[in-house]
Amino acid sequence: MPGQSSSTDRAAPAASRAALLVVFLTVFIDLLGFGIVLPVMPRQAEPYLRALGLKDPAIGAVIGILFSTFSLMQFLFSPLWGRLSDRVGRRPLLLLSLAGSVVFYALYAVAVTVPADPVPSRQQAALAIGLMLLSRVGAGIAGASVGTAAAVIADCTTPANRARGMALIGIAFGGGFTLGPLIAYFGLALFQQQPWGVGAIASALSAVALLIAALVFRETRPEGGAVERQRTGLSRMTAVLSMPAVGSLVLVYFLSIVAFANFEATLARLTKAAFGMDDNGNFLVFAFIGLMLLLAGGAYRPLAKRFPEQRMLAAGVGLLVIGLGLLGFIAWWVYRDGTAAGNRWLMALFYVAAAIAVAGFACVNPSVSALISRQADATRQGEVLGVNQSFASLGRIIGPFLGSVLFGLHPSHVLPYAAAVAVLTGVALLVARLQTMPSRAATPGG
Repeated sequence: MPGQSSSTDRAAPAASRAALLVVFLTVFIDLLGFGIVLPVMPRQAEPYLRALGLKDPAIGAVIGILFSTFSLMQFLFSPLWGRLSDRVGRRPLLLLSLAGSVVFYALYAVAVTVPADPVPSRQQAALAIGLMLLSRVGAGIAGASVGTAAAVIADCTTPANRARGMALIGIAFGGGFTLGPLIAYFGLALFQQQPWGVGAIASALSAVALLIAALVFRETRPEGGAVERQRTGLSRMTAVLSMPAVGSLVLVYFLSIVAFANFEATLARLTKAAFGMDDNGNFLVFAFIGLMLLLAGGAYRPLAKRFPEQRMLAAGVGLLVIGLGLLGFIAWWVYRDGTAAGNRWLMALFYVAAAIAVAGFACVNPSVSALISRQADATRQGEVLGVNQSFASLGRIIGPFLGSVLFGLHPSHVLPYAAAVAVLTGVALLVARLQTMPSRAATPGG
């Protein structure tokens, strides 16, 4: 009937908008919880680790494990989440992801209620660290849905608009990373500095997102989207990486994240070593980084209309080299002259360098996702983008570990940023080879 057809035509864009809203909320809440916990977890874990008799190097290693476990779970589970979303649908996987975030951020809140003052017993300390580790494992598994979220965007956008759609993930990353530290900052004040406040806030916000998703999200997976079951996980991943240009793009993304994670993992230590910042100042620096991600992600969308993804990717890598190179220069300058506390021009240069690096990463992220999505069939978007996110998670394991080790190897603290620039030089060579890469529309069956 004509009236029925018209009603269906109007309903389809509305359903797509609702799906994109839920994807935005899923990624936003995931990064919001990450941003809430990130600035405080090392300080909350340290008293328990000292009660276990660990010294500074071992304490740093355990804190590194707590951070890396989250990304390790994403590395292991992102391809699985993507394949399952191709088989059973995007909706159940996203709802399960948000439900997991509710449970495991609440578990983190429980972990830090174990008495830490004045000195916990060894049994109490072991319990607290064990619960923290379990909460990070669970939150990482729940957060492995970014590839599925990218598949929803691919379902709801045309190839021509794919990069603008993928930029929503970058905006959600930026928004979550911006508000997370600020919510932690004000939330701890609201809860009178009770350590469980950060986990409780992250869990409550995840519950709100879960409720919204359950009410408004409708399935977006194309009909006939189930993938064959006979291959093993390793052979599936190999098949994805052997697709034209996909392997090179995944490598570009992986190496870019390794380089950028050198900056993320050493940021709090650099601000303390160079500028003598306290915890509150560090919260605000993290919020600034997130704000720059948010703004750069918003700026990417109109730029993606004018420039092809390959050019935006090359520009992003160039900005990363400039920003991280400047941070290395700041570290060297402070080493030469001593502390930079009160040095306004050097502080201003630090913020400029950080903003440039973040803007570069905000260009790399959606450009790679859009280019990979264009190379994949519509029926395999979840699987292919899940593999990409899996290697991104591997980069977030290797990058922070590499940056943390390099930061302490020389008193200048230049080495993490020098290593990042060296890695990005290799990335730039890869990107140059991709400049002539043909784009293909993602259509069912080929």
